[in-house]
Amino acid sequence: MASIETITLDVADPTAAAHFYSTAFGLDSQIRLRASDAPTTGFRGFTLSLTVSQPSTVNSLIESALDAGATTVKPAAKSLWGYGGVVQAPDGTIWKIATTAKKDTGIATRQIDDIVLLLGVADVTASKRFYVGQGLVVEKSFGRMYVEFAAGSSPVKLALYRRRALAKDAGVSPDGTGSHRLAIGGDGGPFTDPDGFAWEATAPSPAPAT
Repeated sequence: MASIETITLDVADPTAAAHFYSTAFGLDSQIRLRASDAPTTGFRGFTLSLTVSQPSTVNSLIESALDAGATTVKPAAKSLWGYGGVVQAPDGTIWKIATTAKKDTGIATRQIDDIVLLLGVADVTASKRFYVGQGLVVEKSFGRMYVEFAAGSSPVKLALYRRRALAKDAGVSPDGTGSHRLAIGGDGGPFTDPDGFAWEATAPSPAPAT
């Protein structure tokens, strides 16, 4: 089964970005960073989501992100599906921190249960068909609105959402041009999907010494 093995963000200053992600979210190995000055404006067509267990953990991660230099896009609030908020990292990446729980069941932690890469696509059905053809396995599907693929052993889940709906959920305009500033690594790459998201081949892990 194909799955995501790495996520690479193209940033202006990899050292500063690494410090932000470590300080804000405790992400040291899950996200890769590389230097890039590729032109980009507005919404880059994707968001990254951190799913956690309870509202106090949402608040803890958002607070540390803001302290590390993020800006508020959508303040944390209750909704029909749970509780969450959206921030933008200094490098421009949009992050949603959320939980399906509406009440705390214990003390606040910084434990992240899932990382989800949400791609905003023009046609969910066509993109779903494309990714199934690349070897990904559908785990959840809600018609033409949303598709989530099985993660397997990957630290990152992949999901597809209509671009305008994803931008609305994040609290930003759907308009944007230029580079996505994102590269997805997997054993099925390299290829580029119908919306211009690039996948790269990842080298297999070296065998352990005997």
